[in-house]
Amino acid sequence: MYGDSATVRRILSETGDTWAVVGLSSNRQRAAYGVAQVLQRFGKRVVPVHPKAETVHGRQGYASLADIPFEVDVVDVFVNSDLAGAVADEAVAKGAKAVWFQLDVIDEAAYERTRAAGLDMVMDRCPAIEIPRLG
Repeated sequence: MYGDSATVRRILSETGDTWAVVGLSSNRQRAAYGVAQVLQRFGKRVVPVHPKAETVHGRQGYASLADIPFEVDVVDVFVNSDLAGAVADEAVAKGAKAVWFQLDVIDEAAYERTRAAGLDMVMDRCPAIEIPRLG
């Protein structure tokens, strides 16, 4: 398990409310779309990050993390595992406080690098499943 319950709770309730969701587009069929809605419902400021830089859920999108002109607390990653490590490295460079790899997104080396850089990290979990459990 990559991310114990204390880390999950800390990221969801203490780390901050600005979440960059990498892979979020206006495609309603993609998991990122629904997860972003749940995050917004729980008070998170969702920032779409996708090459198309689309506006999603009323929020301006950006083509990359580096393009976001403000601080990001958490980077939520909805890309394939083979691309996720690079996103984690970008999150570290951006100054994020935490990285969250979605269900089935696994990169153990990226997990170790991100934790070594001092960031909290959760891997192979979904915040939309975890956040209602905080109660």
